[in-house]
Amino acid sequence: MRFSFLKTNLLLTTISIVSGLSAADIKLTSNAIKEGSVLTNAQVFNGFGCSGENISPDLNWTGVPKETKAFAVTVYDPDAPTGSGFWHWVVFNIPADATGLASKAGNEKGTLPQGSIQSRTDFGKPGFGGACPPAGDKPHRYIFKVYALKDKIPLDADAPGALVGFYINSLKLAEGKLNAKYGRK
Repeated sequence: MRFSFLKTNLLLTTISIVSGLSAADIKLTSNAIKEGSVLTNAQVFNGFGCSGENISPDLNWTGVPKETKAFAVTVYDPDAPTGSGFWHWVVFNIPADATGLASKAGNEKGTLPQGSIQSRTDFGKPGFGGACPPAGDKPHRYIFKVYALKDKIPLDADAPGALVGFYINSLKLAEGKLNAKYGRK
């Protein structure tokens, strides 16, 4: 009996360790944003009382699983006073050979890798929408994520962030993230 119990625990521990190793994180970096930093005026929205430059930052990734078929990138503010957060940028079906996105790729005249789709953000249209929390609110968190996917997402540019997020979670092989914050007085 005791041997069987130990054997079962050893097996479960091994499975946990192997599962953790197979879900390795992607390393996500940016020249414009450092982990835990405050966003600069370049990544602040221009509208709704904010007067930023609304430039999507460069994002670069390494440590991608070899079975990756596509990538997705999102920027999400969980602190927005909406009850459901706020999607600031949603890009999916980025080709598997991409290693990042250039600065301004999410802007109106930006260049994304061919086949990439920017879908509707909570600003109501596709493309990057910078930070713009309510004046006087505590600084909000902005979570920049890249996801390695095992297949392309079967949606178009009219898909809302939450629906894209559903597909991301069902197709995700690995992810990487950068956290930044921004507040205004």
